[in-house]
Amino acid sequence: MNKVIVIGGGASGLLAALSAKENQSDVMILERNNKLGKKILATGNGRCNFTNVDATEMHYNHPYFVKPVFEQMTPKKTLAYFESLGVIPKVESEGKTYPLSEQASSIVDVLVYEIERLAIPVIYEAKVVGIKKNQDFEITLEDGRILHADKVILATGGMAMPKSGSDGIGYELALSLGHTMTSIFPALVKLELESPYLKAMDGVKFPGTVELIYHGASIQTEQGDVLFTKYGISGPTILQISRKANALLQDNQLIELKVVLVNGPEKRDIAKRFSLLSEKTAEQSLIGLINKRLIHPILKDVHIEPHVLIKQVNKEKLNLLIQRLFDWRFKVIGSKDFDDAQVTAGGLSIHEFNPQTLQSKKVSGLFVCGEVIDIDGLCGGYNLQWAWASGYVAGKHASQ
Repeated sequence: MNKVIVIGGGASGLLAALSAKENQSDVMILERNNKLGKKILATGNGRCNFTNVDATEMHYNHPYFVKPVFEQMTPKKTLAYFESLGVIPKVESEGKTYPLSEQASSIVDVLVYEIERLAIPVIYEAKVVGIKKNQDFEITLEDGRILHADKVILATGGMAMPKSGSDGIGYELALSLGHTMTSIFPALVKLELESPYLKAMDGVKFPGTVELIYHGASIQTEQGDVLFTKYGISGPTILQISRKANALLQDNQLIELKVVLVNGPEKRDIAKRFSLLSEKTAEQSLIGLINKRLIHPILKDVHIEPHVLIKQVNKEKLNLLIQRLFDWRFKVIGSKDFDDAQVTAGGLSIHEFNPQTLQSKKVSGLFVCGEVIDIDGLCGGYNLQWAWASGYVAGKHASQ
C-alpha cells in the first residue's frame, strides 16, 4: 500500500492526511507539538473564521496558482465537508464563516475525531531534522528515529505564530531537496509608525479609512475599525494593508499611511461647522466629531492651541486642520514580527510545484500544502480556506 507521511498536524496537514486516507493510502502524521491543530485554536480570536464563502483565487497573491486548487475544493465544498463532520456554519459580514458554537475547538475536535475514527497514527513531539530521497523518502527525527515513506506532504506552516510550532523547518527540508524559496515576511500584522503622538493616542479605536501611500499615490484603501497603539496602528483595516506595506518595506521603500478620521461629512461640511462654532475653542469645536483623545494630538500637529477660539484661528491653519481630518499622514517604519503575524508572506517558490496536484516538479513524490508555499490571502477566513483546499488536493494526489 502507498505510504504517505504528512509532516505537520495543522489545518492543511489534517486535511491532507484525511484526504490521503480516504483515497486508500497508509497515512501517518508527524506533529511537533503534543496535540493537533494548535494554531487553529487561535484563529478568529478563538472563534475560528474557518473559511470565507466568497473566497476566489483573486483574494490571494498568486491567483493563477490558487485557481486549480480551488476548482477541486471550493468554499462550498469546504462547508459541506465540515457540515458532514457536524459543524454548523454561521456566515457573517463579508462572507466570514464561523462554527455556530463560535469555538475554534469545535473545528479541531471534529477533525481529530475523524483522524481517530480512521485510525491514522500520529507521532507527537516529532521534530523532523532531515529528509532524503532515494528509492523512497527517509525522514530523520531529532530522537534518532528514521521513518520511510513513498510520498511526503510538507504541511509545516510558515513562520507566523511560532508558539504554535511554526518554526520554518519546512523551508529547510525543501531546500535540502533542491527547492528554492522567496524572501519571507510577516503579513496580516500590526504596523509601526513614526509619530510623536502615539503615546497620547495609545488605545484609541474609531471607525475610519486608511490608505497606503507610495510615491504620493494611494495603492490600497481599507475602511473599518482603526486602533492607534503605542508603537503604531492596528485593526482589521491595517491587517489587510500590512501585506503590501511590508512587501515595500522589504525593498526599503518609503511608504506612508493616510488616516481619514472623519467618514461621511465632506470638507465643506466641516468648514461650515467651524463657522457655526466660531465662539467655541478649537478643542470644543472637535468634540463630537472625532475621538476626544485625538483632539489634542491633531491640534498640536497643525500648531493650534486647544483653548484658542475658532474665530481667532487664521484661515491657513483652519484649512490645514480640515485637511488633516481627512488626510493625516504617518510614516510607516515597520511592523510587528512573526510572533504577532497571522500569516507568513513568501515561502517555497510556486514555480517548482504543479498547481493541479501540488507535487514538486523537482522531487517526485514530494507535495506541499498550506502556508509553507508562497501563497497568502486576505484577512477573513481566506488563509484557512487555502489550508483546507491545498491539504485536500495534496492528500488526494499523493494517494495516486
